[in-house]
Amino acid sequence: MQTVAEKIKDLREREAKIREMGGVNAVAKQHERGKMTARERLDYFFDPGTFREIDNFVKHRGTLFGVDKMVIPADGVITGYGKVNGRQVFSFSQDFTARAGTLGEMHAKKICKVMDLALKAGRPLVGFNDSGGARIQEGVDALSGYGQIFYRNAIASGVIPQISGIMGPCAGGAVYSPAMTDYVFMVKNTSYMFITGPDVIKSVLGEVVTQEDLGGAMAHSSKSGVAHFACENDAHAIDEIKRLLSFLPDNNMAEPPVIDPGDDPKRTDPLLDAILPDNTMGAYDMKDIIRSLVDRGDFMEIHEHYAQNMLVGLARLNGHSVGIIANQPKVLAGCLDTDASDKATRFIRFCDAFNVPLLTVVDVPGYLPGKQQEWGGIIRHGAKLLWCYSEATVPKITLIVRKDYGGSYLAMCSKDLGCDLALAWPTAEIAVMGAEGAANIIFRKDITSAADPKAKRQEKIDEYRNLLYNPYIAASRGYIDGVIVPSETRPRLIEAFDMLSSKREALPPKKHGNIPA
Repeated sequence: MQTVAEKIKDLREREAKIREMGGVNAVAKQHERGKMTARERLDYFFDPGTFREIDNFVKHRGTLFGVDKMVIPADGVITGYGKVNGRQVFSFSQDFTARAGTLGEMHAKKICKVMDLALKAGRPLVGFNDSGGARIQEGVDALSGYGQIFYRNAIASGVIPQISGIMGPCAGGAVYSPAMTDYVFMVKNTSYMFITGPDVIKSVLGEVVTQEDLGGAMAHSSKSGVAHFACENDAHAIDEIKRLLSFLPDNNMAEPPVIDPGDDPKRTDPLLDAILPDNTMGAYDMKDIIRSLVDRGDFMEIHEHYAQNMLVGLARLNGHSVGIIANQPKVLAGCLDTDASDKATRFIRFCDAFNVPLLTVVDVPGYLPGKQQEWGGIIRHGAKLLWCYSEATVPKITLIVRKDYGGSYLAMCSKDLGCDLALAWPTAEIAVMGAEGAANIIFRKDITSAADPKAKRQEKIDEYRNLLYNPYIAASRGYIDGVIVPSETRPRLIEAFDMLSSKREALPPKKHGNIPA
């Protein structure tokens, strides 16, 4: 019979063996690829000494195709909880060194258990994905495992923040779980996501494409929009995940954390009084305005490389988290299109789910015209933007800095869609449409009958512009709550959000709405 000391020694030896993961050679190969191991990622992510592993002794139960003879430490995934910047977070990290981190029955059960714990505790869940996909030797048990994870992703959505770090391969059915989470971080040149890989595409379609071009970090960050962040390496991705968490509450019943702003709430910026070009057709960088307004200029942009005519991201005003949606005049003149509408919609709904107030900064000339936009469904995609602003009950403030025309005026959170406070700079232009188009419609007869139609058209354009290209008509009707000096915007926004901090609004009882597809 073993003594207590011997049993403790046996425990330590078993733990040490599991911590070796796939062995020295497999770990070395992981490092050669420029990747951290699953355990190194967790060590880097959590505050030192706070991570507590669970289910480290779990083993697979496969019996077919020689799986019964395989030893897979921790069944290829490390799960547990710990502190990140002093806050409780749950996590799982797939171990590519242990049979390529393939997912089988017990591997999935470990992930499901930590997801259940996160949901019960009301804490964020972060998954580090690095897996060869389903463990095909386990057949339908592996498929069932994925399904159980997907189900939990859906149930936890809008209740706890769910974040995915794609740190290596993620293919086939495995890609759907990250896509169902709130944010996806990818690593350039070492991570990829796709339903069917390059070999299948080549055999079926005859197309030749690399893994990176098909499903790499930049492909999904700039083309598909699947990834929200493209990071330089594993450490950079984990740093950015921790930064994102700092803006977010633990769950949908909590408020986002408040930190020392390190910035004067009454700070003004005279540069804003001259930031817009005198030519109203001229471009400028909306990010310059945003950075001027927020604490210490710290703006965490989301989807930076996708639908760049729309900006979304997180920042703080006087230490309080705020979600920012803004048109970017540098790209497509800031027009709304299908991708920009989708990008903003999902971000708005996320912020509303997690009690993050919304600031919408507007300079939009309209929807992007063209048959590709119409055939691509700009009507239903644009309708999503109207829908989600109307549905959101968090404090909503809109700042109009320049153009705000037509349907896009409504889509960028007008008073009619539930904006709590609408502010405008004196440079704001609020109208049904641009002066050129309006003149052609309103004064068509005058222009066509004039001796000099070109001169007459310009005269009527100037007349329309001088009459309506200002915020004062809208302000006179209460659609704008205040016209403010640009340099004084930051303190005005801070005061307004403080005023709205106790806002409570309830929607009619229903199971859920049916958002436009």
